Amino acid sequence: MKSIRRLLILPLVALLTALTVIACAGGGQPESNAGNSGTPIRVGSKDFTEQFIIGEMYALVLEKAGFQVERKLNLGGTPVAQAGLINGEIDLYPEYTGTGLLTVLKLPASTDQQEVFQTVSDEYKKQFNLVWLDPAPMNNTQALAMTQEGSTQFGVKTISDMAAKASELTMIGPPEFEVREDGLPGIKAAYGDFELEAYKAVDPGLRYKGLVDGEADVAVAFGTDGEISAFNLVLLEDDKNLFPPYQVAPVVRQETLDTNAGVADALNALAPKLTDATMQRLNYEVSGNQREPAEVAKEFLTQEGLL
Repeated sequence: MKSIRRLLILPLVALLTALTVIACAGGGQPESNAGNSGTPIRVGSKDFTEQFIIGEMYALVLEKAGFQVERKLNLGGTPVAQAGLINGEIDLYPEYTGTGLLTVLKLPASTDQQEVFQTVSDEYKKQFNLVWLDPAPMNNTQALAMTQEGSTQFGVKTISDMAAKASELTMIGPPEFEVREDGLPGIKAAYGDFELEAYKAVDPGLRYKGLVDGEADVAVAFGTDGEISAFNLVLLEDDKNLFPPYQVAPVVRQETLDTNAGVADALNALAPKLTDATMQRLNYEVSGNQREPAEVAKEFLTQEGLL
């Protein structure tokens, strides 16, 4: 009987051992991660609210796809993030098409979204061996905002209207807007050499408070700022098409894509979800409601079925 029992047990032990080896070898990794290089993908971002949120989203969807991720968020401005990509200190970060065109490539402005994307995509590949993945529909373009009451009071709906009434209006915004080519000098070149009643230079975080508190009539804005929807503000129409599009997209090192199959698919699945209204809402969760960017990003991705 002992011999028979031994003969029955040995095959069972062998079977259990084989199943254990197979389970360990599988490691629970998704199929999309079959081409993983085995080293963490380093996700960077610039140093403001929207970048923190989108950078965290990129990290989360890559982790969901089975990749190891190292977060390097809050790096600094465009030159720092761009240098990090070129030097191999990061593998990807969210960038804006208009910023790529004007700030990095230093090419003339264009208001055609497809043309701008194609230009930055081609030139980044040629000059830096960097790849632009799918752009989101959101457009974080430079803008000017007024309260509903102020817009009605002054009869201002477009930047042309504002230029015509400029002598009656106080504008509030960051100090550099007075001198940047895509700030007041650029607006004056396109819309006429108007003179404001005053320009109130403040820290960027105080623009909207000054506007809604009545300290100014017009605020320097960006298209996806959370305060636009939170305060029901009017974005003045850029009726002479001065400002280029600022769609956001992941910019990725080519070698990262070559050694990590599935990175592009994971990130491109997120792109269509990021609209102006969505980013305004998410940005305000952080800037207005003081929530953590990582919490806001995770909640949104979960709601959208991406986590």
